[in-house]
Amino acid sequence: MTDSQIHDYRAGFVAVIGRPNVGKSTLVNALVGSKISIVSSRPQTTRHRMLGIASFPDGQLVLVDTPGIHAKQSRAMNRHMNRAARGAVSDVHASILVIEAGRWHSDDALAYQALKDSDVPVLLVINKIDKLKDKDALLPFIKQVTENREFASVHLISALKSKGTADLVRSLLQLMPESEPLYGEDEITDKSQRFLAGELVREQLMQRLGDELPYSATVEIEKFEENGGLLRIGAVIWLEREGQKAIVIGKGGQQLKAISTSARLGMEKLFGSKVFLETWCRVRDGWSDDEAALRRFGYND
Repeated sequence: MTDSQIHDYRAGFVAVIGRPNVGKSTLVNALVGSKISIVSSRPQTTRHRMLGIASFPDGQLVLVDTPGIHAKQSRAMNRHMNRAARGAVSDVHASILVIEAGRWHSDDALAYQALKDSDVPVLLVINKIDKLKDKDALLPFIKQVTENREFASVHLISALKSKGTADLVRSLLQLMPESEPLYGEDEITDKSQRFLAGELVREQLMQRLGDELPYSATVEIEKFEENGGLLRIGAVIWLEREGQKAIVIGKGGQQLKAISTSARLGMEKLFGSKVFLETWCRVRDGWSDDEAALRRFGYND
């Protein structure tokens, strides 16, 4: 890239912060243009801090997707997620506070508090505006949220439908320093295919069994081998109680088969390869409240 091109190009890091289930991962996926963060209707689906790389003709945004910030920190998993979210604020050029249209929660205030002293611009993103029934309530809501709080700009979006994201990208790029691209244009995340495979299995668990297994399941990839155009992947679903295995496996093994099939199709779409996926269940009592177990399963801050 020539000097003149560098002056026309901007690149930097952006932290995406908010309470659980406001659409942070959906927003990151929309900006990247590919699914790199798993989503479900269950709060705290995102457990890891990860990068989404969004490249545009005039710049690049490296989006730091984070677990939702929440006040409850009673278990090791909760503490890990809060540390991961708060750690994302360091060494970025701007932050996005994502909230849900029409709803301001005490955990939104907690997330704002984590950003206010970071000494970088904070953009307010009001997501899910398409789900707000009373559109007349939007302006009073914006006034309520922004009163006595400082934001570089305010954006009304629907991340699910990618509405309003173009203006958000323009505002973010203006805040980035002049720079060469930080990553290759074909890169979309800093995570390995092995990691993403595990997340796609866990996504199916959250979507299908979130009520029965809200936070007591995780996935470990034991085998990831490439053989010609075929990926052979072995995934272990770790549970906290023996009785939970019957829930995951289902009658005649149908639930586990459905989980595996949907996860495999997601992997094939993301990786662009044929996938042979094997899944099985194991139990480790109380793993989600065990710091050593969290480290083993890749829950690093």
